[in-house]
Amino acid sequence: MSPPLIPLMTLEVAVDPPVTINPSSPGRRFIPIVGGTVAGGLEGRVLPGGDWQTIWADGRMEISAHYILDIAGHGTVEILSEGVRTGPPEVLAALGRGEAVDPGLYYFRTAIRMRTAAPGLLRLNAVLALSVGERLADRVRLTVYEIG
Repeated sequence: MSPPLIPLMTLEVAVDPPVTINPSSPGRRFIPIVGGTVAGGLEGRVLPGGDWQTIWADGRMEISAHYILDIAGHGTVEILSEGVRTGPPEVLAALGRGEAVDPGLYYFRTAIRMRTAAPGLLRLNAVLALSVGERLADRVRLTVYEIG
């Protein structure tokens, strides 16, 4: 039996331009997370953090993001989000240029773990979540589901 996916929240994660660490393959870069919003189920804001990425010769990207959410009326939640973004070369090239691309044309998923001591949110410590991502020009949209 497959576990249900229960909508948890949508994150609009604002990012600054990447900082290249290693341009050769596999490449390494850091994406500064500079803010954003939390909506849909939980409400609040995204606090600064960062996303360490490894980029392979085929364009596949491994993602390891670490940041904090400030949930209105509750407190903070630490987020660790690890996953992958991949797709056809022409689609990945368009994303790299900051163009709008139908998210159905590429694969962008992360597994999310949360840590918090905030009253009312303690159950998140025992949740494994899945995000479906969309890369936009200046932000990343993550639709986050609790794996039931």
